[in-house]
This record gives sequence, structure tokens and C-alpha cells, in this order.
Amino acid sequence: MIRRARYGLLAALGLAIGLGVPLILGGEALLPLLARISLPELGFMLGMIFVGWNLNAARLRLLAGPAGARLDALRALAVILATEFAICATPGGSGGPLTYVWLLRLQGIDSAQAVALYTADQLMDLAFFLTALCVLLLYWLTVPEGLHLVWQAALMVGFLVLALGSVWALLNHYRPLFLVLGRVLRHLRVSRASRQRLARWALRFRQSLRIVQRYPRWRLLAVYALCTGHWLLRYSILFLAVRAVGGAVSWSYAFLVQMLSLGAGQATLLPGGSGGAETAGVLLLAPQLEPSAAAAAVLVWRFVTFYWYLIAGAPVFATLAGKGLWERLRAGATVDQSASGAASRSASVPRKRAASAPKTTR
Repeated sequence: MIRRARYGLLAALGLAIGLGVPLILGGEALLPLLARISLPELGFMLGMIFVGWNLNAARLRLLAGPAGARLDALRALAVILATEFAICATPGGSGGPLTYVWLLRLQGIDSAQAVALYTADQLMDLAFFLTALCVLLLYWLTVPEGLHLVWQAALMVGFLVLALGSVWALLNHYRPLFLVLGRVLRHLRVSRASRQRLARWALRFRQSLRIVQRYPRWRLLAVYALCTGHWLLRYSILFLAVRAVGGAVSWSYAFLVQMLSLGAGQATLLPGGSGGAETAGVLLLAPQLEPSAAAAAVLVWRFVTFYWYLIAGAPVFATLAGKGLWERLRAGATVDQSASGAASRSASVPRKRAASAPKTTR
């Protein structure tokens, strides 16, 4: 009960800060600007998000199909909605991977393989952002008014290169890393059996990721194309929100503002980056817009890309995952424990009958 109350207080605090920052920074002119936004404009932005969800669902089907999952379009869309809800509802998006793996386990995919699929999905995202930032860097170098953005984008490019390089090193030079981790775990007095289980799981994960690497090239290119379509739609929302409140910024600048704002939001350790994302967004738009217009645009952007994810994803998450996974998300349970618990609870065989049945290996 105490843990539940603490999480409820944290979630309420995050929502209050997320809504309060634009209202405070926007002042009295904020509400009239919001009233200028027509329902067709808002509906168009929400429709873009819905199309993006379906692109992600198609990406999931392409990744999970060779792994043995038989996901139809509706089921894949439900998994995406539940995962997006968990990302938005937990600090730092920590619930996203757990939900993704949990739901894929219910589709018959091993936990290490499911984590590998999630990792491959995230690597596609990193590859898109690296490509997009490199293209924008070249564009800003040719535009005099864009030169002040170059150092910010270059810093983010360096971070993405480091992240992708770390994954490459893990795949190709994993033995030294395993030896170092083994020494650390022995120093922490982790039992030999636990270290062996962790090592076996890590090897299965690496092997599964290698299998994804060996997918046909057309499949990987299709996944990347769907990834590109999703992020282009999602990162166009702030640009359209600014236009809807009567302002004007370049699409490239709105793209960078969203990346920096969401990065700043992670530092708040609140669900969805509440507070940090709004504050950074308004401050970054302030040189281009009036404070009230910047706050109004940020509020619309956050509604479409954060609050709408919570509203649409909550019933889907409750239906697919239920209370059991939600408790584990708040308790910080491990992926394997949670996924195995889900599989056992989802079995329709009575306990006594299941106990008498012969054991099978996966």
C-alpha cells in the first residue's frame, strides 16, 4: 500500500508539473492561443500518431515473424500500444522493455530472444536518428542561420556513434566483457549458479541478436523504412503545433528541439520526462516565438505525443498485461521473472492437471 501510494504521488506530481510548466510560462495569453487550434488540426495530428503506431506494428511483425511469433495486425498494434503506455507511465521509460518482453513471451518467444528483438528495434531507432542528424548537420552548414545549431547536433551525433559502437563491441568482443563482469559479480559475492544462469542468458541474447543480423536484407530494409516513417510522423508534431498556434519555425529546428527536450526530460526521473521536457521545449522555442506561443505549442505537442499515449494505451495495457505486470513494473522486477510469471498465469490448464503433466523443454 505504501509503495502504491508513493507511485500514485509520483505520477500525480509528474502530471501536475507537466501541465503546470506551460501554463505558468505561457501566462494569460496561453488559453486564447489554444482556443485557436481547430478540431481538424488536432485530429490530423492524432491521426499521424495512429499511422505511426501501425507502422510500428508492421515493424514488430517483420522482426518477430522469423522468431516464431504469429502476430496479426491487431495483436501487434495492441502490443505497441501497451508498450508505449508503459514507456510513458514509468520513469525513464523503464517499463517499455519489460512490457515488450512480457507480451512477446505470451506469444511463445523466449525471453532472451524477445530482449534481442527489442534491442534490434532500438538499434533501428538509433540508426535513424544518426542518419537524420547527419543530414541536418549538412543542411545547417549550408544555411548561415543554422550554424549555431551545429555544435548541439554534433554532440548528439557523437553520443549516437558511441552507443552504436558499444553494441558493435559487445557483439564482436564479448569475451573480455564477460570476464570483467564475472570478476565484478564474484567481488559482489553473487553465487556461482546465478553467474552461470546470467552467462547462459547473455549468450542466448547475443545469439538471438546475431540471428536478427542474419535476416534477409529486404526485411531489415523494410524494418528501417517503417522506423523512418514512424519517427518522421512523430517528430513533425511540434512543427505542426507551432503552426497551429500561429507561429513559425523550420521543421529541422523543431526536430532538434524535440530531441533535446526529451533528453532533458529523462533527467527529471518522472514518468514521461514530465516537467523537464516541457521546460526545455519552451526555452528552446523562446528565441523563435513569443513565450505564450511557445508554451501553447509545447502543450499541444505533449498532449499528442505523451498524454494521448497514456489515454489510448491504458485500456490496452490493462487488457493484455493486467494488474500482475503493473505491480512488477512498480516493484522493478526482472524481465525473466516477470515473463515467466505471465506465462504461468496465462496457462488455461488447472494447477493439479499441469503438475501431473510431463515436463517439456522449450
